[in-house]
Amino acid sequence: MIECKNLTKSFDGIRAVKSVSVTIKENTVFGLVGTNGAGKSTVLRMMAGVLKPDEGVALVDNMPVYDNVHAKARLFFIADDPYFFPNASPRDMGRYYSSVYRGFDLERYDLYLNRFRLDSRRRISTFSKGMKKQLSIIAGLCARTRYLLCDETFDGLDPVMRQGVKSIFAREMEERDFTPVIASHNLRELEDICDHVGLLHEGGVLLSRDLEEMKCNIQKIQCVFASAEEEQRVLNQITIVKSERRGSLLTLTARGSREELIAVFAAADTLFYEVLPLSLEEIFISETEVFGYDIKKLIFG
Repeated sequence: MIECKNLTKSFDGIRAVKSVSVTIKENTVFGLVGTNGAGKSTVLRMMAGVLKPDEGVALVDNMPVYDNVHAKARLFFIADDPYFFPNASPRDMGRYYSSVYRGFDLERYDLYLNRFRLDSRRRISTFSKGMKKQLSIIAGLCARTRYLLCDETFDGLDPVMRQGVKSIFAREMEERDFTPVIASHNLRELEDICDHVGLLHEGGVLLSRDLEEMKCNIQKIQCVFASAEEEQRVLNQITIVKSERRGSLLTLTARGSREELIAVFAAADTLFYEVLPLSLEEIFISETEVFGYDIKKLIFG
């Protein structure tokens, strides 16, 4: 388990991270979401022990990670702009990683290089951004660490490669004790892979929730009531997060399970109704609007 307790970090007097506290359970995929400048990369670097917090502590399996080789041996950090030695080839970097990580799997490393069609002898400096990102992901997987910290993992990858990497992550989780932590500015990239999502805004955690729990406890209902009186009666029975009207069609975002809300509307006098699941994007917009934030503008442009 990774625990961040009141992490705070400033650069040149500007506070980048403000009292961030999150818990990342083992064998889950944790998504860390936020706009550029929200503090995602700084939080990941403190988790990885690259940066020392000004305040607070980052723990990996109950061990402080900063300046602790035993804790760092349990994680691999992939930066947004991964670093490789000058003039090094993938084969050179494989030898280096195997000297740092005891469990580094060189055989699997060579296999992935072939599958991703990366020349093991070619200088990495000639690789495209996407190829460098692929190489860093391969290295991170083959290090066989318990935790893999990924900063903008899918940025620079084409759609086919993105799905391929997600599939590899899923397979690794089936085969061993593996917990990916993925920071991204794009919720859509994380929706089909994450179990838990944390939202950073202006250096602090605005929301941290289990994704399945969020999806099960908030629904979208489109409905047309037979009368204004019946509409008011039903609306008084449910917890409404958001309401929009277009003519006679009322679109509601309401708390409750799908079964509970269907029961309410099935017993009501309606001309039409349907209960629909929300996307991760819609859930976060609804949840953060409760706190007074227009997250749609912040994250989705």
